[in-house]
Amino acid sequence: MILRTRNSVALSFAVALLLTSGCSTNKATGEQSFTAFMSEEDEKRVGGEEHPKILSQFGGEYKNEQLTSYVTSIGKKIAAVSEVPNLPYRFTVLNDEKVNAFALPGGYVYITRGLLALAENEAEMAGVLAHEVGHITARHTAQRYSTAMATNIGLTVLGVLGSVAGLPSGLNQVVSLGANAAVQGYSRSQELQADMLGVRYMTRVGYSPDGMTTFFKKLGAHTKLEAKMEGKGGVDHNIMSTHPRTEDRITQAIDLAKAKTVSNPRVASAEFLSHIDGMVFGDDPEQGVRKGRVFVHPSLRFRFEVPPEFVMFNAPTHLTAIGPGKSRIVFDMADPKKAPEVRSLSRYLKTEYGKGLSIRGTDSLRVNGLDSVTGASQLKTRDGIRDIRLIVIRGDDDEIFRFAFITPTDRTEALAVDLRRTTYSFRRISAAEAATIKPAHIKLITVRRGDTIKSLAERMTVQKYKEEWLRVLNAMPEGAEVRPGQKIKLVSG
Repeated sequence: MILRTRNSVALSFAVALLLTSGCSTNKATGEQSFTAFMSEEDEKRVGGEEHPKILSQFGGEYKNEQLTSYVTSIGKKIAAVSEVPNLPYRFTVLNDEKVNAFALPGGYVYITRGLLALAENEAEMAGVLAHEVGHITARHTAQRYSTAMATNIGLTVLGVLGSVAGLPSGLNQVVSLGANAAVQGYSRSQELQADMLGVRYMTRVGYSPDGMTTFFKKLGAHTKLEAKMEGKGGVDHNIMSTHPRTEDRITQAIDLAKAKTVSNPRVASAEFLSHIDGMVFGDDPEQGVRKGRVFVHPSLRFRFEVPPEFVMFNAPTHLTAIGPGKSRIVFDMADPKKAPEVRSLSRYLKTEYGKGLSIRGTDSLRVNGLDSVTGASQLKTRDGIRDIRLIVIRGDDDEIFRFAFITPTDRTEALAVDLRRTTYSFRRISAAEAATIKPAHIKLITVRRGDTIKSLAERMTVQKYKEEWLRVLNAMPEGAEVRPGQKIKLVSG
């Protein structure tokens, strides 16, 4: 007991010494923060190293010089009035349909075209950019990294002292997992701090913080719609996952908006909407396009169809379709650099694609002239036992297409025929067919006399929930109706 007490004192002293010696006064917040393990030069280096990875993961830059220049000009105005104006700030519009924004240390700020489509005016966009600049100036990434490093050092000390004291060897692993979980993502206080800094910066350049609060509310409406589409209580692939907007954050933003008054605040709705008019909405053909229940990829020249009641969610690297009972279809492709090395599809399915699963044998198939192999297994998930059927299809030498059908055990039989149809719907398309695939776009229109929400929703070329999408994109609550002369956003093919 005495030995363990001394160990605890030694550990506390070691960690306290690290925290004390590594604290500095933050230029933006005026507070002491622990950033001992990441200098400002390190932040620039890390941002530069991670930037290409971000582009690869999120669909690359959206190729529209006019829009990029517009976003950059607003972002740099905001950065110029921050406490760290001399960073080489870089603002990137990502070619990603998801509603997201985030920052890397060293001045890298990202905003998706999906978020721009949801915004209504320049003030709302400025609020998002100002919030991300706030994360950079407050050096939140440096704090997270340094805390993680200090925690790991503390755990190492604990591990050494623990072995002397006779503590179980597995304890260090358990504590380590908990520590890693604790430093993932921004903390609640860091998010609130970024909001505070964001309001400071946007008001300095003439925007009302109302832009931040109105966009928060839109995020809530958008998240509810996506949750409805997925058939669950929330989503994990938009800005709400990286920047959780809780009620207290919205309340704080409203309080900040009341506290900060701006004479003749800039809103610039017309200018903002003119810049996103014609912007790609939803899928870019380079990443494949959803048309009703069909997914078609013009660049890679293939298509397939998902069953009724399944809703597709597209990403640069994979497609997921959510169906009844949380059934899922996950489609992706093997690494094109490794695919040519695969000689046996059956071995590949068992040892690579299905690695970690006990595959119950494999069967060879021919799917519209293409060699294919299938195998089945079961997996225990947080939602219970799931049946899994894997399909691998050989395309060209560097192409292996992959399906994973994941179903609750009590729904597998009922969905079997539909999922088999999905498998056999996979086929190559011709160059002529590929050339006909065009993306949807944001189209700015003026409401005419006689137009209604219902009639305008019928013109929306989204997969499902046409009226809901129309309302979310135009910040129109349930029951609100359009009026003649009003400018609104439609999604047009």
